[in-house]
Amino acid sequence: MTTPLTTVLDGQHSADLQRAARALLKEPLLLARGPYADEFRLVRRHASELREWFDRNTGWTLQADAGAARLRKIPGAPADPTHPAREATRSAAPFTRRRYVLLCLALAALERGESQIALGRLAEQVVLDAADPQLAAASIAFTLEKRDERLDLAAVVRLLLRLGVLRRVAGDEEAYVSGAGDVLYDVERRVLAGLPATRIGPSLVLAEDFEERITELTAETALDSDELRFRAIRHRLTRMLLDDPVLYYDELSDAELAYLTRQRGFLTARVTELTGLVAEVRAEGIAMVDPYDDLTDVRMPEQGTHGHITLLLAEHLAAAGGPVATADLQLRIRELAAEHGGFWSKTARQPGAEPELVEQALAKLTALGLAVRTPQGIAPRPALARYAVGEVVVRETGQPPTRKAQKR
Repeated sequence: MTTPLTTVLDGQHSADLQRAARALLKEPLLLARGPYADEFRLVRRHASELREWFDRNTGWTLQADAGAARLRKIPGAPADPTHPAREATRSAAPFTRRRYVLLCLALAALERGESQIALGRLAEQVVLDAADPQLAAASIAFTLEKRDERLDLAAVVRLLLRLGVLRRVAGDEEAYVSGAGDVLYDVERRVLAGLPATRIGPSLVLAEDFEERITELTAETALDSDELRFRAIRHRLTRMLLDDPVLYYDELSDAELAYLTRQRGFLTARVTELTGLVAEVRAEGIAMVDPYDDLTDVRMPEQGTHGHITLLLAEHLAAAGGPVATADLQLRIRELAAEHGGFWSKTARQPGAEPELVEQALAKLTALGLAVRTPQGIAPRPALARYAVGEVVVRETGQPPTRKAQKR
């Protein structure tokens, strides 16, 4: 018995639409050329359906033209600091405050500049803009005379290269850092203009407090009817389901929790249909689990020394049942080094490495919603229970088998 052609075509269409949606969630800025060219073509083909879905369910806008596709994502928690910009290198080190400021100054200079720019010229513009009295009052100053400042600017430029804002024409950033040469770039102005994911221009924001400024940048239109209020709640909940590792009920307002209680099946089904993510519903919240394990920027468990240490600290926090002081976690690292150090890198076994090892593990655990920093210490979140280890039960030969200790 053969399958009707229409069924086959519908199945292929749904699979391609899902691949396109996943590509946008993983890389919200896709270029017609480069490593994601195939994904870009897929998104362009399904742009109309994707645009309608994201607009209705998340309030995100999708712009797709011949050169780029840009999904302007606004997270459910805009001030969440656990997913920073990172270096476009193997280390993927998170951006520091200075690099964020340099990134903003570089974007401002590129917006005013020509279609080509040299790195040395960009550096001059950044230094001039950094002399603004408001930046000076915030203790921000750049001369770019020191090597570490030039390294920071090079990291910013490499990020812009990865995003497609800049295209290298000649030269190399290492030559600029060492003072032995310069670099010439083409500026992709259409990509540059599409970077901001805000409701209004940053220059129109009047608030001074950081979180208030973020709120103004991403504020919805006036919610003066029940329909608009429900739409705003649906948007925020769907954003959290798509972007956050876990949607915890205790982080929702009463109105949001009531809406989710009524519409949970509908919301999770819509997300599953578009993305293939599967809802794992627990008493404390909902996690959209990826059966393909590629729609994430933070993985756990992970191979290597840091992955092993993170898993061991997760077990320790899960067993603690309450906040644990950072100093106690560092002490636990020393104990674990005596037991497992033979499997760790040499630097991780050195005395004094404990603070950095703990911080790296906590950065991952907080980003995954498995732990939270509190005044009392590091507190486990409910989802961390899956990494708890149960007690080993030993039975005599001939007795019925029982489950041994395992990750839950």
